[in-house]
Amino acid sequence: MQAARDVLHAYLKVSRRITEELGGHFGKLNLTFPQTLALTLLDTDGAMPISALAKATGSANSTTSGIVDRLEKAGLLRRVRSEKDRRVIYVEVTDKYREIHAESKNHALERFADAISGLNEEQLDQVITGLKLLEETLEQHRVQKEDSPKDQLR
Repeated sequence: MQAARDVLHAYLKVSRRITEELGGHFGKLNLTFPQTLALTLLDTDGAMPISALAKATGSANSTTSGIVDRLEKAGLLRRVRSEKDRRVIYVEVTDKYREIHAESKNHALERFADAISGLNEEQLDQVITGLKLLEETLEQHRVQKEDSPKDQLR
């Protein structure tokens, strides 16, 4: 139990530091971290239904829907009806977002690169390996939990 606590605390501290480091940058763009995460996923992975975006961000559908509403109002994303199934609505980033992102992307990456510049190559490899291992482990746990008959009865 102590190991789990230590990993969780370390993760939360790192997450907070990254948010602090890049938060000012996102704040200048008038975007919250959840909004930035949603936009980044849509920009990287392409258009997807709100339910898929919610799953990818680890948020509830209602929370994600509110984020989408605000970003749509700001002109940074739009809802598009599927041509294959008119009942399905996708969300995708707009050209306005792409322009803002192009201007700010390098600045945010430069800030983060500067923040981790004290790590040598071996240390960076250790960080990347550890984070990937943690992500894979958490994903395996999520899949196992979803496949568990006990959870399906709830």
